[in-house]
Amino acid sequence: MTESALRDKICRVGESLFRRGLTFGSTGNISVRLTDGGFLMTPTNASLGELDPARLSRLDAAGNLLSGDKPTKEAFLHRAMYGQRAGDHAVVHLHSTHSVAVSCIHGIDHHDCLPPLTAYYVMRVGRLPLVPYYPPGDESLAHAVEKLAGDHHAVLLSNHGPVVSGTSLDNATYATEELEETAKLFLLLRGETTRPLTPEQVDDLRRRHQLR
Repeated sequence: MTESALRDKICRVGESLFRRGLTFGSTGNISVRLTDGGFLMTPTNASLGELDPARLSRLDAAGNLLSGDKPTKEAFLHRAMYGQRAGDHAVVHLHSTHSVAVSCIHGIDHHDCLPPLTAYYVMRVGRLPLVPYYPPGDESLAHAVEKLAGDHHAVLLSNHGPVVSGTSLDNATYATEELEETAKLFLLLRGETTRPLTPEQVDDLRRRHQLR
C-alpha cells in the first residue's frame, strides 16, 4: 500500500472509531510503520473523527518529525511497541470506556486483566497485562510498556486505556475492538457466575491458530 493510501486509511479508521464511540474528543492515536522504517502518526490534540491525511505526522525511523503536524504526545508508546515487535506494522491506542473501566478496578489480575470469555478474544488479544499507572506524557510509561511488548501485542495502561499493535492497521483495529467488547462483557457479567473458556480450550485455540 502506498503512503498516500495509508494516510487515507488512517483517517478512515479514525473516523470509524470516533463515530462508534470508541474514542472521543481529542483522545486516542493511531500509527503505521512504513517500509523505510519511518512512521505515520496522528497529530497531537487531534480528533480521530476529523483527521486530515495531509497533516498526519511523518516521522523518520529515529522518531524525528519530517513533515505534517506535531505527533501525538504519546508517540513514545507506539515506538516502544514497534521496538519490541519487528513483525508489527500498526499501533492503536484508545481511551475506550469499558477497557478504561477495567483498568481502574482494584485487585484486577495484573498479569491478565480479562478472562477468556470468547474464542475471538483469545485469538485476537490473548493475554492482557496491566501496565502500572504513570501520568500521561511521562516517558517512564514507555519503559513499562517496553518490558511487556516482547510477549504481548496488547497491554492495558492503568487508569488510561489499551495499546494494541498488529501486523496491519486492520489487525490492530480488530484486536482493539475485540478487547473493548470483551471488557464490556466482563463488566456486564460482574456478579454473575461465569463460564470462561477452560485452560484446555484456550491451549487448543493457541495450537490451532499458532498463537503465542
